[in-house]
Amino acid sequence: MPDAALLEVKDLNGWYGESHVLHGMNFSVPAGEVVTLLGRNGAGKTTTMRAIMGMLSKRTGSVRFEGTETIDMLSNLIARTGIAYCPEERGIFSSLNVRENLELPPVVKPGGMTLDEVYELFPRLLERTNSQGTKLSGGEQQMLAIARILRTGARFLLLDEPTEGLAPVIVQHIGQIIRTLKQKGFTVLLVEQNFRFASTVADRHYVVEHGTVVDMIMNDQVKANQSKLEAYLGV
Repeated sequence: MPDAALLEVKDLNGWYGESHVLHGMNFSVPAGEVVTLLGRNGAGKTTTMRAIMGMLSKRTGSVRFEGTETIDMLSNLIARTGIAYCPEERGIFSSLNVRENLELPPVVKPGGMTLDEVYELFPRLLERTNSQGTKLSGGEQQMLAIARILRTGARFLLLDEPTEGLAPVIVQHIGQIIRTLKQKGFTVLLVEQNFRFASTVADRHYVVEHGTVVDMIMNDQVKANQSKLEAYLGV
């Protein structure tokens, strides 16, 4: 485990009902880094994020955030420690416009971004501020989903497949946003299947197979391990 780990996951097991999905996950996320969970569909990446947030029917093991054990905490209390989750389905309220979506989240910690700061980071959202959620493109919805959690004051972000199904130009923009957030001191755990995109933003990568971590590759070693990564991911 890195000395400055913000999140430490040890022997994490997780269930959906009777289905045992996570089988002893072990990894850490150092403060100020962007860390990815890479793996094929069904490997357990999203389930890991849901387990961190306490959103499974059962979980065992250890999830320590800033030194505090959270394994027995309820989801709403975990969120108030400063962890924000942006799910793959985005969860945009279609009946609300962009500004109303941004004003909705509760403040969990001081220091959340103001609307002006959000619009500076996401100028497209300023242009669409009065547009309803149903009228946003997929890329705009993803920007809004990320922007919304930045309003809460959380400094540790869980981003689940933020580039899924988006046009290449939007993927590049999401990458720039993640790099900017890192520069601003945020820590990010990112679920991705596309390691080529992940390698443009991340510091380290954990490879997940069948609900467990099978490898860790530092980003500066991705090129040297490309054939191994392709085998893991079925590319």
